[in-house]
Amino acid sequence: MSSPFPETAPDFSDPLGLLLACHGRMREHAGLLERLAEHLPEQGEVDAEARQAARSVHTYFSTAAPLHHLDEERELFPRLVRTSLKMAETIHHLREDHQALDRQWQSLAPALRQPGTIEDLAAFQRQAREFAEALREHLAYEEENFLELARHLLSSRELKEIGRAMQERRQPQEPSMEEYLRV
Repeated sequence: MSSPFPETAPDFSDPLGLLLACHGRMREHAGLLERLAEHLPEQGEVDAEARQAARSVHTYFSTAAPLHHLDEERELFPRLVRTSLKMAETIHHLREDHQALDRQWQSLAPALRQPGTIEDLAAFQRQAREFAEALREHLAYEEENFLELARHLLSSRELKEIGRAMQERRQPQEPSMEEYLRV
């Protein structure tokens, strides 16, 4: 009999599970971006719901998604790139995807900061669709060709190190003395 309660969410003790859960949130935000793009009016005032959706998508893809890519680029890729030629090719593909997704995001981000200033709605809708589609393709490729294999190749010690690094990356940073004195 299955439990009526959801499974607990992965935490930093399961860094690969955490990355996979993040993929789910990325898909949710990509879907929200697509719905937002279709909801925006040709002209006129952007409603509160659309502004909130734009803020949510912007915040997520400007903060959580880059951290996710850093986790992969700094913690996983260096540990796995030399395990096989196939893995090296997969990592090369994923790095190229990260760069392409970042370029696409940089062109979308300004419109999401101020959705009422979108001048070419059709172009924005096209960019939003293309970004969401590219992201979903990237996530599927990564899950199929990288994450499951990584689970078998990484030792428990390496997984602990990766989880610790991911957690540290998300800790609020103390301001440096120089930053403190500027305030």
